Amino acid sequence: MLAIVDYGRGNLRSVQNGFRQIGVAAQVSGDPETIAKADGVVFPGVGAFRDCMQNLAARGLDEALRQVIRDGKPVLAICVGMQALLSESEEFGTTPGLDIVTGQVRRFPQPAAGSNPLKVPHMGWNQLQLHRPCPLLDGVPEHVYTYFVHSYYAIPAAPSVVVASTDYGVEFASVLWRDNLYATQFHPEKSQTWGLRILRNFAQLL
Repeated sequence: MLAIVDYGRGNLRSVQNGFRQIGVAAQVSGDPETIAKADGVVFPGVGAFRDCMQNLAARGLDEALRQVIRDGKPVLAICVGMQALLSESEEFGTTPGLDIVTGQVRRFPQPAAGSNPLKVPHMGWNQLQLHRPCPLLDGVPEHVYTYFVHSYYAIPAAPSVVVASTDYGVEFASVLWRDNLYATQFHPEKSQTWGLRILRNFAQLL
């Protein structure tokens, strides 16, 4: 059983519908025991980092996620879900994250005076620069476009976990991979053909 974590935030139904389009049933659940017993877990997210962390802790889902990862089950974190894996975020001051991946989450920098300003949030289609093979990206070509909506980006302490990056004034990590843990800053469920390929690749890991 594939479970989608419901912590009161996130684009749960669109993620569920993305898996439905590729013929994979996914159960939306906010029950820690259901999450812990799943064969694989999707951890989606939109909105504020602090709200995400507070809701996870209030429902006991933070520990359920840690347990699933420790058990070696495939986990896919999306957008704020990816950011929440890191040690802390500077959004609304310093907010601790799950600290599963050592690193920080920072806001896109203000453009220098006189330069062409990039709008924040970073919203729309942008390219992936692939750095090394990854099961999540099997069959996905270099420079494919995926759909982003975010004002903050993850900076892992270990560059080895970054398998793809994207440029938006700064080069930031757009796909992470370590063992059974996968994460995308973009929304695969909104990224059309190649996004569905990524969801299919993840489902094949179960």
